[in-house]
Amino acid sequence: MNQRDQAVLIVGMALVTFAIRYPVLAIVGKLELPPLILRTLKFVPAAVLTAIIVPGIVFPDGVHAQIDARNAYLIGALVAVLIAWRTRNLLLTI
Repeated sequence: MNQRDQAVLIVGMALVTFAIRYPVLAIVGKLELPPLILRTLKFVPAAVLTAIIVPGIVFPDGVHAQIDARNAYLIGALVAVLIAWRTRNLLLTI
């Protein structure tokens, strides 16, 4: 696949993604959502980030779960959680 084909593919994927998501956002943007929904939506970023990160930590080889002291990803995640909990400093946690 040459660069032109790759560029066309990327632009096509971007257009499809935009076409699928924009109408929903446009409609919801005009509605007044109930307070319960608004409170619930505040948890979406944390839930999505957790869903992306945890499998990489628990399944470091992509296949087998490894929850022991030999899993460097798990040790690093635990240290990061501890630092975040104690300092509440995002830069230090990263």
